[in-house]
Amino acid sequence: MTIKAQFYSEVYTFVIPIIEPTTLRMTTQNHLEFLNSLGIMPNVVYSNSHPDILEQHSLDRNMAVRSTFGALAIQTGKFAGRSPEDRFIVKDSYTEDALWWGSINKPFSTAHYDLLKRDISQYLSEKDVYVRDGFAGAHPAYRMSLRVVNEYPWSNQFAYNMFLRPSEEELQNFSHEWTILNAPGFLADPAKHGTRQANFAVLNFTEKFILIGGTGYTGEIKKGIFSALNFILPFEKNVLSMHCSANVGTEGDTAIFFGLSGTGKTTLSADPERKLIGDDEHGWCSDNTIFNFEGGCYAKVIDLSEEKEPDIYRAIKKHAILENVIIDENGNVDFTNTSITQNTRVSYPIDHIDNIQPGSLAQNPKNIFFLTADAYGVLPPISKLNANQAAYHFISGYTAKVAGTEEGVNEPKAVFSACFGAPFMPLHPTYYATMLSEKMEAAGVNVWLINTGWVGGAYGTGSRIKLSYTRAIIRAALSGELQDVNYIEHPILGLIMPEECPGVPTELLNPKNTWVDKSAYDQQAIILAKKFEENFKAFEDQASPEILKGAPNLYVSAE
Repeated sequence: MTIKAQFYSEVYTFVIPIIEPTTLRMTTQNHLEFLNSLGIMPNVVYSNSHPDILEQHSLDRNMAVRSTFGALAIQTGKFAGRSPEDRFIVKDSYTEDALWWGSINKPFSTAHYDLLKRDISQYLSEKDVYVRDGFAGAHPAYRMSLRVVNEYPWSNQFAYNMFLRPSEEELQNFSHEWTILNAPGFLADPAKHGTRQANFAVLNFTEKFILIGGTGYTGEIKKGIFSALNFILPFEKNVLSMHCSANVGTEGDTAIFFGLSGTGKTTLSADPERKLIGDDEHGWCSDNTIFNFEGGCYAKVIDLSEEKEPDIYRAIKKHAILENVIIDENGNVDFTNTSITQNTRVSYPIDHIDNIQPGSLAQNPKNIFFLTADAYGVLPPISKLNANQAAYHFISGYTAKVAGTEEGVNEPKAVFSACFGAPFMPLHPTYYATMLSEKMEAAGVNVWLINTGWVGGAYGTGSRIKLSYTRAIIRAALSGELQDVNYIEHPILGLIMPEECPGVPTELLNPKNTWVDKSAYDQQAIILAKKFEENFKAFEDQASPEILKGAPNLYVSAE
């Protein structure tokens, strides 16, 4: 009774306008019984708390500060990004033969999982615990219900921002499928729990549980659920799951943007002339619908300005959460300061963006963009891909890190992430690529490879392609202005490049033209083509002959 009395006396002050008292009592009792069933005996339960409450808790506990934007600013501690080496999946009779096991999907024993789950539950006992119910997946036929249990109030606020928020009626009879136990303060014992180190993220597809501990990085929460959906939707429900952003034009023309971190996926999809469907994860189902998984956005804010990215900048307001930014004593944010991490972030509910697609779903796409930041200065700013190339580049998932972004990186470094999201893909990449190819063919989609990286030389010599040029390229592709222009083939990469594009200097469209030393360009192109070839060896045994035809023309003369 003490638990309930503490909860109701505090929460009613804030939540009565949002959640009716009867629903609140039912939900709290349900949450308490659920926690108890796990062996968690909390001090106080905060159920589906309004962000105002969560913000105040974070401030009162000196876990956050208020920025001049009105948004909270928090620091996630030791980890300011995901730790892919510490993500595991329980290997049991259900997953043993279905998953693509290896360096990305690392097996975890049922015995270690049971022990870890027990110890996390014990750790959360006698603590204030924050519980939230939500959904992932905007399509009603494929929506997943979930319950998030958090140690920290700002972690629970992140879940509020990023997942779909149930209505009052839906909360009255809410039943969850998946559970996330999130305890940043709990440190695993590798010798006891079978982890690599103290932090971990463990998925159990049989129990439908995700355990996260030892890290405050909020991205692990949403990525855990997306990893689950990326297995369940394609494997069980014939829905292609995609790590991508998406928007839709006034004529109902949907565009999809694939790209790794730093390639412009969130930036380019936040177009004031088009409605945003979502910025990170989507499904493509058999009824020709594209639907968002999320109820919010999780955007990088490095060097953010209102001029460059107005939609994201204006979305930073009350109830948004800034992560790992530098903020002065007056609450001013310095987006250029990366002394904590270059992976500075903001999470916010999707309705913080003015121009959003109602219901977060739309019809078949007309254009798909693969975004890459090529730091070698080799790839054209835009190439049109045929079906074989589209599958090949989708599986490759190429971008490049620039010098100085990581310790030991002194020159451009090629990065390949299958399906532009390998850390979240439990199935073999060819499984997703085959589904994508089938859907692209059926829908008659144009597929484009967009280089948002360097021209005129590699990083350190050349210059990064202006964002205004990239936006002009995207607009031209979307409008159909590139349908009737002349194209030429890149002799080494096999890519088809337009000879003209409105709003873009012609000399930029063929990257070789931007290099002073043309032979040096050819050599760099061959080096990059060989990197593609070497990376793809891991997939050749399950790739069709058609997919293999999409590889670069490595051995064609560059003269």
